[in-house]
Amino acid sequence: MNLRSKAWSPYLAGIVVGILQIPALLIISAPLGVSSSYVSVSGYLAGLFDPDVSTMDYFGKYMASIKYLWQASMVLAVALGAYLSMKLSGARRKSFSPAWTRACGIGSLWPRMLMGFIGGFIMLFGARWADGCTSGHGLSGVGQLAVSSVMVTISFFVAGIFVSMFYKKL
Repeated sequence: MNLRSKAWSPYLAGIVVGILQIPALLIISAPLGVSSSYVSVSGYLAGLFDPDVSTMDYFGKYMASIKYLWQASMVLAVALGAYLSMKLSGARRKSFSPAWTRACGIGSLWPRMLMGFIGGFIMLFGARWADGCTSGHGLSGVGQLAVSSVMVTISFFVAGIFVSMFYKKL
């Protein structure tokens, strides 16, 4: 795999991510995933103001183990990896997608940031409601042959296809 190419082989990248499941399960006894880290970090931050947060069932589950804090470092590593990949490949893109601007009619920075925040919040809410994010279900759950993860992953793809068809018509 050439780290300087603009597009990596999805097959090779998939194999590498799949292999990363093994050390994750052996070292921290948890599959790859990131949405639980938001719960543990927000629980710790809320605990600075109210120490009783850790006694709540929902937060206590995610604050009791170091494995969820490790997942928080994975969120930072994903962002750092994306940045390094962009720098190594020399890839550049426009800061505003013309297609997105046409579809939504929003071209200025602050409304786009607000819309991105709202969309991210909805995605995170859904991830926690489903008890896992796309990487947790799609990569880890399917790899473990969990029926719920297979069903959720199929729904990700079906929803993605319909949304992309909708935006393509715009």
